Amino acid sequence: MADKKNMREEALQALMTMEKTDRLSHLVIGEALMRLQFMPKNERAFFTMLCEGVTEQKIYLDYVLDAYSRTKMRKCKPLIRNLLRLSAYQILFMHVPDAAACNEAVSLAKKRGFRSLSGFVNGVLRTLSREKEHLPLPDAEKEPFTWLSVRYSMPEWLVRLLVEQYGRETTERMLQAFLTTRPTTIRTCTDRITPEQLKKRLEESGVTAREGRCLPYALQISGYNYLNKIPAFREGVFVVQDESSMFPVEVSGIKAGDRVLDLCAAPGGKTFHAAERVGSEGQVIARDLTEYKTEILQENNERMKYSQIKIEQWDATEFDPALESAVDVVLCDLPCSGLGIMGRKNDIKYHLTEKQLDELVRLQRSILAVAWRYVKPGGILVFSTCTLNQRENVENVRWIEENTPLRRVSMEDRLPQTFRGRTGEEGYLQLLPGIDGCDGFFVAKFTR
Repeated sequence: MADKKNMREEALQALMTMEKTDRLSHLVIGEALMRLQFMPKNERAFFTMLCEGVTEQKIYLDYVLDAYSRTKMRKCKPLIRNLLRLSAYQILFMHVPDAAACNEAVSLAKKRGFRSLSGFVNGVLRTLSREKEHLPLPDAEKEPFTWLSVRYSMPEWLVRLLVEQYGRETTERMLQAFLTTRPTTIRTCTDRITPEQLKKRLEESGVTAREGRCLPYALQISGYNYLNKIPAFREGVFVVQDESSMFPVEVSGIKAGDRVLDLCAAPGGKTFHAAERVGSEGQVIARDLTEYKTEILQENNERMKYSQIKIEQWDATEFDPALESAVDVVLCDLPCSGLGIMGRKNDIKYHLTEKQLDELVRLQRSILAVAWRYVKPGGILVFSTCTLNQRENVENVRWIEENTPLRRVSMEDRLPQTFRGRTGEEGYLQLLPGIDGCDGFFVAKFTR
């Protein structure tokens, strides 16, 4: 049986892999957890907490460590840099004895061939441990953007963008929310089971379940190990999906017998939601760009077993004349910067650049320029993203109205009571983390 020291070394190796390969953290962590699947649950949880925590708090950790290290973190050898981050996270954020974090770091430095730097590692961490009640931060009044950046471990250019668009107070609430752990949200497949029946079944499986915030078929679950170990999951009676991403189908008005096109469908949350609504007499065409993504859709539908779903590999920027003016509802949940889901994918903020934001807007408009042509007269197009960036949201709503024959229609009658009155004259809904209790999400509805 592995002890925590082994999990520390596994976490160190995962952090090194992320830095060296620039791969997304959830992919690296997921692969490691597969290797560690037979380890005790608490050991895997410790490993995951270390990897995700260090990734999430990297800017803050580096700032603090720089204050106590004669060599700045960016100039340290990669293994030493990640070892210091790993250990500092334990000292500052976990219920780990400071001495244990320091001693294990020294042991790991020696084991990995850095005996000569073990004293340096020990000195930095011992100082951090002594000073942890008086850690330095930038001056919040003189350097407000830098303070927010360090305090909430967010790149300063992103802080400036959010403050510019939402103001300081709202931005800080969102940044706080990104660092707050939330339960997993699931959607009940109401064509197969009621929320009450599902809740009872989950509790019988040892899973804690409670109602969601605003949609009657949403539940929040915790206390489980692997999803695949939950019988109700294997049987396809629920889908893991944030409440915010349930809104596109909820507001769309999809009804039994409709033909629906989900343009950027993987991993399939909205596809399966739509399939539930169209029933056995309807059809959902689920498309995505790559074979990898369509395979994900196929694999997920092997569990869900919806015969009314047709999965196809297709570039959404390419027009398909076979579907011209032939679709009742087009779901355009477009590729975006993902700023609304930084609480769940905590390294999005490190991989994104300002240039990429502009490129994403161009891509979104290339897709929208094609997507409207599939909507039949009187049909619906729902445009959505999981970002907070208004250039990808509000400005695209204006672009749609200026460059297509589509016009906005009200979603008010289909919104939960909690959100009625939020769409205003603009007719779109922007959900905000830290304020709405869900991911950041944008949705607008149009008709032809």
